[in-house]
Amino acid sequence: MIFQISDASATGDPIAGKAAFAKCASCHQVGPSARGGFGPQLNGIIGRPAASTKDYKYSAAMQSSRIVWSEEKLRAFLRSPGDVVPGTKMRFFGIGSDTQIDNLLAYLRTFSAVSNGTPASPPR
Repeated sequence: MIFQISDASATGDPIAGKAAFAKCASCHQVGPSARGGFGPQLNGIIGRPAASTKDYKYSAAMQSSRIVWSEEKLRAFLRSPGDVVPGTKMRFFGIGSDTQIDNLLAYLRTFSAVSNGTPASPPR
């Protein structure tokens, strides 16, 4: 049997994504002790409904968005948050590089909500 990987979730470098996360880390946290601050914690973000963590006060726009954060939706949001959720409180101009977004998503995939944010295989 031949399997072809065409899914975007198979792309990206989590180590490079850890470096890319530096621009997110002033507002967001990941890992076992992550909590909301200027932005919500991002453990288990992929597959999580928007505005669903209890440790952050979301904008009305985010609360009513009815988004479930798929990788596709996160890609669009990371490119231009205000286009995906008009009225969001997130003050970020976006990331224009697809490679950087791939790497960032690869890094975020290593933090699951089930494991309380402990990386599956920690980037070095």
